[in-house]
Amino acid sequence: MNRRLLTILLIAFVIAGLCAWLVYRLVGVRVAASKPMATARVVAAAKDIPLGAVITTADLTTITIAGSAPKGAILKQEDAVGRGVISEIYQGEMILDSRLAGVGSGGGLAPTIPQGMRACAVRVDEVVGVAGFVIPGMRVDVLVSGSPPGQNNGNQSEETQTLLQNIEVLSAGTDIQKDSQGKPQQVQVVNLLVTPEQAETLSLAANSLKVQLVLRNPLDTQIAKVPPTAMKNIFATDVPATPKTGEGSSRRSAGSEHKPAPKTYTVTVSNGSKTTEEKFATPGGPH
Repeated sequence: MNRRLLTILLIAFVIAGLCAWLVYRLVGVRVAASKPMATARVVAAAKDIPLGAVITTADLTTITIAGSAPKGAILKQEDAVGRGVISEIYQGEMILDSRLAGVGSGGGLAPTIPQGMRACAVRVDEVVGVAGFVIPGMRVDVLVSGSPPGQNNGNQSEETQTLLQNIEVLSAGTDIQKDSQGKPQQVQVVNLLVTPEQAETLSLAANSLKVQLVLRNPLDTQIAKVPPTAMKNIFATDVPATPKTGEGSSRRSAGSEHKPAPKTYTVTVSNGSKTTEEKFATPGGPH
């Protein structure tokens, strides 16, 4: 057979194979597109639901999502109605079981407390410290000031010590939601998220000592070793006091005896046209 004819036939077979593969791909894509995509209907928020609110039917709607429902998604509205919100939910957001309090827990502050933790109320001064700038979600250190047991109650015996560090604020006053505008508010009571042991320590200190909150960066989680500061240490100095002029003069007089200058007399000597003066001490005078 002619070699040229074999080459032409081989090229034709290759082109035919490529065309068949392209047709197969195109048909396969069309068939896959024509098949219905798997979807799921889940419960979502019909409006913004704030932290601590109890969900009602008016707060819910249903949406369709592609694929299967994720783990923990609420599929029926009755499974969400009456449960408290422990994390703010925004409009159109899918509602997950982990964002809601347990059935029968209700709303408010209590459902937001994690297992094993406690909310401890601390009365703070509206003027002293940063009480007016504390909002839920912030991190604070707790400082206490007072006289240690067994010492005098004078001002010089007062000390300030860092009692707790990196403590989360659950609520400021009656507000348990974060302030989106960051506006400060004057409050008298702040609820802190603490362990049971920390709650005992904080409660004992608040009964007899002055409590002050100190703001810290939420990203700063390091626990610093801060020694107590006493009132007497604030005014202590290593520089000796400068003596008064009168005191210094009297001390110098006591340390050294002052001797009066000896009395002298002057003798004028004339030698021709030359005249000189000589000074001599008085005989018997002080030396």
